Amino acid sequence: MTVNEYNKCVDTYADGVYRFILKNIKNEDTASDIVQDAFAKMWEKVSGISYKKSKSYLFTAAYHTMIDRIRKDKRWDTGEDVEVYNSGQETGYSDLKEILDEALERLPEIQRSVLLLRDYEGYSYNEIGEITGLSEAQVKVYIYRARMTMKKYLVSMENLIDY
Repeated sequence: MTVNEYNKCVDTYADGVYRFILKNIKNEDTASDIVQDAFAKMWEKVSGISYKKSKSYLFTAAYHTMIDRIRKDKRWDTGEDVEVYNSGQETGYSDLKEILDEALERLPEIQRSVLLLRDYEGYSYNEIGEITGLSEAQVKVYIYRARMTMKKYLVSMENLIDY
């Protein structure tokens, strides 16, 4: 890949990689750091990466960096920021996006990641497998389970909403 192709790759894919990581991490600073790390990793190997594979490489690098960051944070987590769920608390959702974000947040990280890659970023099952290191069959299973979990959550939310 040439320097011009790398710069074009930054312009073309930076927003998509950032949105994907932000949806998973929910922290703008951390998401920016992860995206920057992914581009740095790509720059280190720029001569060995073809422009055609740059998008896949970026999402793969960002995904693995995100997983490493999550694992590191869990290992060092002191438990001070534990969120307590209050069943009597009214959430007061104002729109569908908030409800969907809440449903997404309840998914295990791998299910959330593959679902976002498929439905939000438009990757094929095979491409998601390459990014996450899963087989195509595993990707399909995780996406199916994520969709069923979200459906179950959204249907139960429907029962709670007064019309």
